[in-house]
Amino acid sequence: MVTVVGVRFKKAGKIYYFAPGEIEIQTGDDVIVETARGIEFGNAVVGPREVEDDKIVPPLKGVIRKATDDDKKKYLDNKARQKEAFIICSEKIKKHNLIMKLIDAEYTFDNNKIIFYFTAEGRVDFRELVKDLASIFRTRIELRQIGVRDEAKMIGGLGPCGRPMCCATHLGDFAPVSIKMAKEQNLSLNPTKISGICGRLMCCLNYEQSTYEDIRKRLPKVGSIVKTEEYGTAEVVSNSVVKEMVKIRVKADDGEEVVKEASINNNLILVSGSYEGTIDESEIKLEVESQDDKIIKELFKMD
Repeated sequence: MVTVVGVRFKKAGKIYYFAPGEIEIQTGDDVIVETARGIEFGNAVVGPREVEDDKIVPPLKGVIRKATDDDKKKYLDNKARQKEAFIICSEKIKKHNLIMKLIDAEYTFDNNKIIFYFTAEGRVDFRELVKDLASIFRTRIELRQIGVRDEAKMIGGLGPCGRPMCCATHLGDFAPVSIKMAKEQNLSLNPTKISGICGRLMCCLNYEQSTYEDIRKRLPKVGSIVKTEEYGTAEVVSNSVVKEMVKIRVKADDGEEVVKEASINNNLILVSGSYEGTIDESEIKLEVESQDDKIIKELFKMD
């Protein structure tokens, strides 16, 4: 077991483990830590705890100190300087006629490097741009190409639900999502309905997926024959994952057939037929007016 603290460098950023050493650190403390790219300013979002050795990516770097008032002032100064760096870089991109979109600029805490994040359709030859920026800022320059998911995370905004985007508020990592999740949750397979601001499948498809998978394993398909305590043997005419209910066709006392609801959690037994279970992805068809291959391919990218 190793004692660590979890440090985050950006809002909704990934949490990294560091060794606190003899320094007493509590959740919420600002800290100065040693990272692969130099000295950095972060916030301890996870207090001291012991974790298994196999959960640590060696070598485990340590916390240098709690952030002082001077450290916090320097951090805020860097934040202010980043805005100026962003404007200058944007102007230089236009000057060099480069087809790229600048997303963010970031100073490392020790000012040894400025990182410019950008998106582009393909590869960009930015060697001349780097030379220009290096002559202006007199420090190391790194241009880092990111995907549209990371772009959305950095910029933020409101999602289709009307709430602030999950990736910009609380998601540290992007979880894998698939079109099968949307199908198993009975969502419309129209790409415009299941894609986020970034144009990729919505991250929230993953939130309730395990619950849907569990229910579908116990939910009889339409046409199956089931046995219930109240109505006896009957045929399933419809089902609902959300309600965890099936509608069954039963015979009333007067001999007429009526439709009743039965809970799958109330001793319902499958006599014949099958359960909904998982869906074969080969049978999934997107609802698109025109078969736009580009839209479909973009939807399934994971960057």
